Amino acid sequence: MTTDSKRFETLVLHGGTYRADPVSGSVAVPIHQTTSYQFQDTGHASRLFALEELGNIYTRVQNPTWDALEQRVAALEGGAAALAVASGQTASAFSVLNLAQAGDNIVSSTDLYGGTWTLFAQTLKQFGIETRFVDPSDPENFRRATDSKTRAYYAEILPNPKLNVFPIREVADIGRSLGVPLIADNTATPLIARPLEHGAAVVVYSATKYIGGHGNSIGGLIVDGGNFPWESHADRFPLLTQPDDAYHGAVWTEAAKPLGPIAYSLRARVKLLRDIGASLSPFNAFLLLQGLETLPLRLRQHNENAIAVANFLKDRDDVSHVIFPGLQSGENRRRADAYLAGGYGALIGFELKGGVEAGRRFIDALKLFYHVANIGDARSLAIHPASTTHQQLSGEDQLATGVTPGYVRLSIGIEHPEDIIADLAQALDAAGAADAAPARKAA
Repeated sequence: MTTDSKRFETLVLHGGTYRADPVSGSVAVPIHQTTSYQFQDTGHASRLFALEELGNIYTRVQNPTWDALEQRVAALEGGAAALAVASGQTASAFSVLNLAQAGDNIVSSTDLYGGTWTLFAQTLKQFGIETRFVDPSDPENFRRATDSKTRAYYAEILPNPKLNVFPIREVADIGRSLGVPLIADNTATPLIARPLEHGAAVVVYSATKYIGGHGNSIGGLIVDGGNFPWESHADRFPLLTQPDDAYHGAVWTEAAKPLGPIAYSLRARVKLLRDIGASLSPFNAFLLLQGLETLPLRLRQHNENAIAVANFLKDRDDVSHVIFPGLQSGENRRRADAYLAGGYGALIGFELKGGVEAGRRFIDALKLFYHVANIGDARSLAIHPASTTHQQLSGEDQLATGVTPGYVRLSIGIEHPEDIIADLAQALDAAGAADAAPARKAA
């Protein structure tokens, strides 16, 4: 049963067409742990393979458990359709490979997660796709880097770890004037930021993070906004607007018309997912659905706790700098207020005056926080990016993404804020005490 409600709290439970399992009556979406599906007859099978109707053929391409997740996320995001995939990295890769081929380029923000930077700078390069990295502080940098072979702009809305909110509308408008879509990674700010409403054409998620929320399942999502005029820029998007020999000459913008404005997501599913097979586990889809149901509630607590922690850190004498959208000023604060309508998120960066060694001692002294390579968990998490998530980048590239040698990143969970702050305080005291001990001994 669909709902016309646009309120997130309702959509996470009722968005999409799933109401109950027609066989068992199950209210919870069943885990369809199957490889294959019985066709009604030969005509039905033929229509499915010819894309005359959408349905289940093989779980590498489609699965009923995924379908409920995809519909619900598309409804939340205000998109035309969604595609669930094996991981956030798969979502990022597919979002580009769906538009670009050897000889093409994309223009990407420098403010990226380290794994995405490496994917673009190294792995896509092996496919013959160039990535032109530009500083998003000046949106016109995207225009300057664009040429006739540019197939997409790419950005993280709240980039991890730099935490300067991306200028969505400014860059999306530049792209649309040139016929270039903006792909927006909204992993760190689901529900908080609304990229499609500000002109983005595609939204990607690592569902592993806030959508799942419990650190128990890997998954990714691509949301097709259904709002970009691919046919109006046919020369720029031959993968969508010219016959595809791998699918009996299908032209995706034409093939999708009976199904809706979903040419982009249709090709991603029946071409990339079919051929590469980075499929989401049905069990992980089930777990992500469970997490999605409480996402609005969790985000409220994440946001409230993060504000309390940021205010605590900024008043510490042993902290030299706190990076948090709610503490920024100038243009960065304007963008945060313009695009983060539902709060400032739960990621905080800071640097200790004691530098790298103090940062390591701080991490090792934490008791409540987990030291893991993840964000968006219900639990509070901490990490030193330069030696972990961004370790594969050169020193110069680390600085471009916002990672300094002593930078510590916190992902604030939903525990009681006083307990979170107490753990931070004792770890900061422990890091400072180690600095003071040699001085006392020398005296």
